[in-house]
Amino acid sequence: MFSRTLESADWNNSQLLREVIPADIERLKQEPGRDIIIYGSASLVQKLTNLGLIDEYQLLVHPVILGSGKPLFQDIKDKVKLKLVNTTTNPSGVVVMSYQPSTQHDSEL
Repeated sequence: MFSRTLESADWNNSQLLREVIPADIERLKQEPGRDIIIYGSASLVQKLTNLGLIDEYQLLVHPVILGSGKPLFQDIKDKVKLKLVNTTTNPSGVVVMSYQPSTQHDSEL
């Protein structure tokens, strides 16, 4: 897990990292186990996106308009084209969209 404030990571199979180092992320991605998941950290998403280290984005749209909030994709250096790979709609109306970064050229999209 990434944290600027925690002193230790006591959860099972967890590691505490304080900064984004691409080699550390690549190492974690190669280890057996489940996916690396980010909840509620726009700054971490931005850093990993800028480094090209995200394999899939799962975006949830909730049926509510808040009128304010922090942008998830603020300060992204380069345009990232996404390919929709799955959508589901929950009974509550939440739409889950799964995207993978596209490797296609502009003319192929």
